[in-house]
Amino acid sequence: MAVNAVGSTSTSTPTSGFSAMSTEDFTRIIFSELTHQDPMSPNDTNALLQQISTIRSIQSDTDLSGSLKNLVTQNEFASAATLIGQPVSGVSDAYERVAGTVKSVSRTANGPVLTLETGERIPIGWLDTITKPVATTTTP
Repeated sequence: MAVNAVGSTSTSTPTSGFSAMSTEDFTRIIFSELTHQDPMSPNDTNALLQQISTIRSIQSDTDLSGSLKNLVTQNEFASAATLIGQPVSGVSDAYERVAGTVKSVSRTANGPVLTLETGERIPIGWLDTITKPVATTTTP
């Protein structure tokens, strides 16, 4: 538990970024700013509020961008997983044209990679054909 500049206590846990700034933290900054300003040359409180608001908005945009990136990554992987058992073709990670049936999907730093039954690997971005498997019917 910490004592802040205005004499109250704070039990908030430390977090990173300005988006984690609580109302109490914001109030403490304003009081500190008002306490330390020269009465003959006051600071522009509106400018301070606008700057803090801008910083919080930028942090919020950064957090949203990170969340959207994670969502896209998860969506790409889920979409790639639906290709298991499907015939595909594309350029392998060895830069060769390959075709075959998808055996598994791996998550890598560069996105999902399809592994064919033959062992070749195709990064999802280098996939150019997905073929619907031919339905086989058995006669009784």
